[in-house]
Amino acid sequence: MLEIDVFTLFPEAFAWLSETRPLRNAAEAGQLRLRVLDLRDHALGGYRQVDDAPYGGGAGMLIRVDVVCAALESTYGAAIDQVLRDRRVVVLAPVGRDFTDAVAGELSASQRLTLLCGRYEGFDQRVHEHLANDEISIGRYVLSGGEIPAMAVVDAICRKLPGALGKEQSHLVESFSPELDGGLEYPHYTRPEQFRGWTVPEVLLSGHHGEIEAWRRRRSQERSG
Repeated sequence: MLEIDVFTLFPEAFAWLSETRPLRNAAEAGQLRLRVLDLRDHALGGYRQVDDAPYGGGAGMLIRVDVVCAALESTYGAAIDQVLRDRRVVVLAPVGRDFTDAVAGELSASQRLTLLCGRYEGFDQRVHEHLANDEISIGRYVLSGGEIPAMAVVDAICRKLPGALGKEQSHLVESFSPELDGGLEYPHYTRPEQFRGWTVPEVLLSGHHGEIEAWRRRRSQERSG
């Protein structure tokens, strides 16, 4: 079973995620346990503070290192050094390594995964350096927080778990899969056969499986450049 914990200031943003079919299927198959945990439960002082202004000045606020450390140690009942030995703890941030299908496969083979969602200007750098052992970026652009990246990571990972998809082979032949040499998937068509003069390629109607396979392979290569 893969255990995924997501730490965020906005747990309500994830309410829909566990109801999507791949995640629900994986959970029902005993392959996934997903928890969304509120960083504010570990806020400091009477004002329940989770962020503060950056040293040296500048716009925006940073999520405090002591809040994140308290969240991790309290949740897992161990000192942070032990937490990092037991789990993959990932900061979702633009500075991270690119999230690819291969990385999704790597993470799906984990047993315990923790995702840290930043907000505002992100985390105090000491979170990256001392409270995590991985950093992941979903692209070269800036979002308002780590919640959308976390959802993308969770969804891509869970599709690879046994029982997540209606057909086990569904994820074996799709974009970036080894079956397509890491390339893009070929085009798909369904009914109606003709619509406004737009037709389905004749080869797909031929029933000749060898020719269909060759056509799909060729179109995949064309798309992949």
